[in-house]
Amino acid sequence: MARYTGPSWKLSRRLGISLSGTGKELEKRPYAPGQHGPNQRKKISEYGLQLQEKQKLRHMYGVNERQFRRIFDDAGKMPGIHGENFMTLLESRLDNLVYRMGLARTRRGARQLVNHGHVMVDGARVDIPSYRVKTGQTISLREKSQNLAAVKEAVEVNNFVPGYISFDAEKLEGTFTRLPERSELPAEITEALIVEFYSR
Repeated sequence: MARYTGPSWKLSRRLGISLSGTGKELEKRPYAPGQHGPNQRKKISEYGLQLQEKQKLRHMYGVNERQFRRIFDDAGKMPGIHGENFMTLLESRLDNLVYRMGLARTRRGARQLVNHGHVMVDGARVDIPSYRVKTGQTISLREKSQNLAAVKEAVEVNNFVPGYISFDAEKLEGTFTRLPERSELPAEITEALIVEFYSR
């Protein structure tokens, strides 16, 4: 299944969460799109709830179905709680960490930065958004890329960097210091439903 390239605001309203992270999509119309959006009385089945939760998380990180399932299976081989391991693996993707550092305003923008070869990991250029960053590795921008208008704007606007990343705004580089705790991951996701969905 190919990556979703349709209208992201409509998808945000369908899933009931802000996929851009700004919250603008739900400010004006906080209900599902379509003619009957505000008046829908549909009762969702348990399977529907599980599927919706999976789609929320998948679209939040911009991952296609095959990649998503592979990461889920990898998480099952790790010690600890399956759902939390799964979210930790998603969080340690290179495009997500570039977004968390504030070098891009959205995950889509972060993926584009990586794809276009602007990002380096431990001094070596990496252009694979799904690259799994290990703790202790340093993410930075190529010297030529540090003056990009989009990067400067994103860094100025960003006012929060999570505790598991140490970020130097002057050098535009950050280190993935440790794995995130569950309390630092998206609170609007109930990962147990996703585990149930794939365990059927």
